[in-house]
This record gives sequence, structure tokens and C-alpha cells, in this order.
Amino acid sequence: MSNPMEEIRIEKVTLNIGIGQVGQEVMNAVTLLERLTGSKAVKTKSKDSAKGFGLREGLEIGAKTTLRGEEGKEILPQLLSGMDKELSIDNFDNQGNFSFSVEEYINMPGVDYDPEIGMQGFDVAVTLERPGFRIKRRQVDTKKIGKNHKITPEQAAEWVEEEFGVDVKGVK
Repeated sequence: MSNPMEEIRIEKVTLNIGIGQVGQEVMNAVTLLERLTGSKAVKTKSKDSAKGFGLREGLEIGAKTTLRGEEGKEILPQLLSGMDKELSIDNFDNQGNFSFSVEEYINMPGVDYDPEIGMQGFDVAVTLERPGFRIKRRQVDTKKIGKNHKITPEQAAEWVEEEFGVDVKGVK
């Protein structure tokens, strides 16, 4: 790129496992995420009560972990291999971020089945940014990102294809 401010980079990669019930499966989800990423995973809690599902507010029903910068960039190729390096343009949102699901963790190369964990899948959300995106997060004088500086879904799809060799279906 001619302008370094147009460079797209990974801000964070978030892995999430939603169990939907309390019990040992939540601990298994935490263990799985920590083994896959090498970073600490946290339990997620329900925000609302859902009597039909037997849930009340504050129950631990899932697990997640976030990898920022280089850590996220290192694990992303392995995660994309877990779904045969194929995405759709529908996986991208209006800000250029994308997400996908890995049906079962054993689909990832180099990961073996663990009978204590069982079969679990997980969701991956990748947040992309450009230099200058800090202005929307800073504490003093917060501003919006200009429309010409935002990342479009097409730009993000092109970047993912070039950077990771992923086939994105539906790109014009």
C-alpha cells in the first residue's frame, strides 16, 4: 500500500464457547480454550433469566478468551484451517470484522481428541483495525472514525485472502 494509514491489521481474535447450562461442560470449555491458545480463559455469565431453559441471571454458561495483536495473528491460520480456509462475504460485518465457527476442535490440524473434554466446537470473532482507530477508544476527546477510513467488508475479504490464503465466496 502507498499510504501506511490504510494498512489493515488484527486488533483481536476472540474465541467463545457457549454451553448454555451450568456444570462440568463449562470447565471443559475453559480447559479446551486454554489448551488451544495458551492464554487464560474466563467463564461467561448469563445476563438475563430464561425460565424456559432453566437459566437465571449470573450463572456461568460458557467460556471465552481474547488474543490481541501478534498472538491473534499466529493462531488465526490454524483456526481458519479448521474450516478448510473458506469463508463467505456474509461472515463479514459492515466494519470489516469477521466471524466463523469451528464445528469440532479436532478439525484443527495438530489437535487431538481428548475424551475428558468431549466434542465441542467454538466461535471465532476477528476484529480488524487501521492505524488511527484509537481515537474511538481513547478517554479524552473521543471521536468517530471517518467513513473513508473505515474498513469495508470487501476490503477485509481481500485482505484475508491475501494474508491467509482463504477463499472468500461472494466477493465482487
